[in-house]
Amino acid sequence: QVQLVESGGGLVQAGGSLRVACAASGRSFSNYVMGWFRQGPGKERDFVASISASGGSTAYADAVTGRFTISRDNAKNTVYLQMNILNPEDTAVYYCAARRDLFLRRTYARESEYDYWGQGTQVTVSS
Repeated sequence: QVQLVESGGGLVQAGGSLRVACAASGRSFSNYVMGWFRQGPGKERDFVASISASGGSTAYADAVTGRFTISRDNAKNTVYLQMNILNPEDTAVYYCAARRDLFLRRTYARESEYDYWGQGTQVTVSS
């Protein structure tokens, strides 16, 4: 069982940067693939980024490629999402997700592939 708690959301101006974090409780964090998803106002929840259990592989949605970076610190049981050059279209609740997976270099982009979810953190980008 894994519990996920996001933090770091807030209000930022367009063009600015923000880093959100997700702290995981439980053991064997390094055996979990981690992902970030987001749900904007009136929209479905969409994939943002994923990082493999080892941290050696990452994947991004086209909309954030080149602006967002996912990383993890297995010693701290934490995954991060660094968001740069933010624009109002990035406004959303950002969710952290986890999936136990022993394939160290695999990433996942579908909601159904994740087993555990956090409560989300709000990111608002003003124009």
